[in-house]
Amino acid sequence: MDRIYRVQRHFYDLTRKYYLLGRDRLIRDLNAVPGESICEIGCGTARNLAKLARRYPDCRYFGIDASAEMLETAEASLRRMELEDRIRLGLAYAERFDPGETFDEPEGFDHIVFSYSLSMIPPWRAALDRAVALLRPGGTLHIVDFGDQRGMPAWFRRLLFTWLAWFHVEHRPGIRIWVEEKDAAGDMEVSVSALAGHYAELFRLARTDRPSL
Repeated sequence: MDRIYRVQRHFYDLTRKYYLLGRDRLIRDLNAVPGESICEIGCGTARNLAKLARRYPDCRYFGIDASAEMLETAEASLRRMELEDRIRLGLAYAERFDPGETFDEPEGFDHIVFSYSLSMIPPWRAALDRAVALLRPGGTLHIVDFGDQRGMPAWFRRLLFTWLAWFHVEHRPGIRIWVEEKDAAGDMEVSVSALAGHYAELFRLARTDRPSL
């Protein structure tokens, strides 16, 4: 990851803003309430965390990434925005993430976000299973990533998937299957939205249990 992002991190946000659709909708629809904890898995430059912190100022924020180079850029960006005291960052792998070890936050999180990171995580299913295990009672998992482009021209699909492969990114059709399995199990309330001809897909999975009063 450090090899991939050693150079890309310097212009990552500028280039990604044009094709990572749905990120701002995820932020807008997250609907966090004061006091809740929010963690982004694969936080990259912390672009999403910064936007979340401004929209929901009374929440606690955490982000992990597998790239130390990317985290260096994220930390510098948060300092420029004077958000370094509100957002904690850590180096960790999604499938082995231990919030108690990384952040001294053993009780997990109210919201966990994957924003175009699953398409870069080889053990994506293990990452999702780990995230569910880290949700607090009543917590919500939020996912946005590439869809299957079924509503787009065939030439566009081929071009996009070829271009993504150059950056070690690939569409994960199994994400939707994993979500459907969770829906069928009945222990999570699931909603699915498609954007721009299934260019991107948004998934929201809320645990049906609630904190004890």
